[in-house]
Amino acid sequence: MDEERIEHIGEPSMLPADCRWSAIRNLQGEALSARYTAILETLSRKDGLIGAIFLKAQNEIQDPAKLRRMVTLIDGETWLALGVDTKGWIYEGLLERNAAEVKSGAGQYFTPRPLIDAIVTVMNPEPGDTVHDPACGTGGFLLSAWDHMKAHPRAADRKVQRKMRTDFSGVDIVPDVVRLCAMNLYLHGAATAESPIERADALNTRGDTHYRVVLTNPPFGRKQGYRIVGEDGDIETEREEYNRPDFIKTTSNKQLNFLQHIMSILEVEGRAAVVLPDNVLFEGAGAEIRKRLLDNYDFHTLLRLPTGIFYKPGVKANVLFFDRKPASETPWTRDLWIYDLRTNRRFTLKERPMKRTDLDDFVACFAAGRRQARAPSEFFRRFAYEELASRDKVNLDIFWLKDDSLDDPDLLPPPDEIAAEIVESLEAALDRFRKVSASLQTNSRESDPAK
Repeated sequence: MDEERIEHIGEPSMLPADCRWSAIRNLQGEALSARYTAILETLSRKDGLIGAIFLKAQNEIQDPAKLRRMVTLIDGETWLALGVDTKGWIYEGLLERNAAEVKSGAGQYFTPRPLIDAIVTVMNPEPGDTVHDPACGTGGFLLSAWDHMKAHPRAADRKVQRKMRTDFSGVDIVPDVVRLCAMNLYLHGAATAESPIERADALNTRGDTHYRVVLTNPPFGRKQGYRIVGEDGDIETEREEYNRPDFIKTTSNKQLNFLQHIMSILEVEGRAAVVLPDNVLFEGAGAEIRKRLLDNYDFHTLLRLPTGIFYKPGVKANVLFFDRKPASETPWTRDLWIYDLRTNRRFTLKERPMKRTDLDDFVACFAAGRRQARAPSEFFRRFAYEELASRDKVNLDIFWLKDDSLDDPDLLPPPDEIAAEIVESLEAALDRFRKVSASLQTNSRESDPAK
């Protein structure tokens, strides 16, 4: 593609002269393997987008004949003849298939594209908005926002579209994921020579930049270490908690930490949509955070997601929609509207995957840009601030629909989902017991210095 851009549309190459396609096109055997390996090593040390795409890249094709075959196949295509959307969708399809096959790590929480698109639709980012994902993964939210903003009439102006490319940014701690995301953005035409994706632990610091729109699905799990990453990208040390002056609560719950981080990096009047598990809504350590979210932000919408849409069985998650507001003596949240897409809904990854149409009613109820026109329905209810703030530990884990599976065993979730829920509950209980035990040991040592 780089060579075609030079020849056909006159764009300057992003690659050094000795690292371009012509350097390997006619090579064979060991000479091809050696040159290809050297090019990867050179490009992996570059700055900007190229450095991000080739971050820690290595030659995994040890058979020179297979490498020659790959070069021949690639060389036989005219990549510029494929539309930007076509190349991007091919690449995204490969990423999603990989997530399905490797059901571990970030892949198990691969956000379904229909859900991403529905979130972007109601958030409605426009040209001029800065869009950020602090846990960007392979870039699903950023790319959906890019496609949405490209459809805006102002984006027809090339100057506006060039500016849009500089308004996207993301962070991820995993080098391989950073590389995948950078390549994904490049193939969609959403990147400049400077990489918009940073390899870092987003929770380490707030940074100096605030964003108009934050869209993200942080990684789930009970705990997350505080990772110190060396210059070579390797993790040197880990701690259990983040101590930041802008956090009102120090906790080892990484979802609560991500929520606090997002609250900090939003600009005033900025808006966020974040996918978070159920424990964020009720865990005791998050009571102060939830109270601040209600008081200092307009936490206006909560979407209760169904199970069966993530690659890890039994995941119970939600989408929190909130806007940052200026300081005020009175709470900014007047009402929280909750949409229940979970009760009596059954989805699976293969037999009954979530489709965009499954979210049409939610999008209609959300009433983007005219929230004052919202109306309650069977699945959509309004809860006043006073009711929410008075709940024990500001527990926002709210349902009102009757779960039919309680009366009909045939409607229960699949056994693997039930088992996953049991494991998650046991892990949560063990985590609490460990904290109690650690606290008792600390108190014992303080009361008896001889120990």
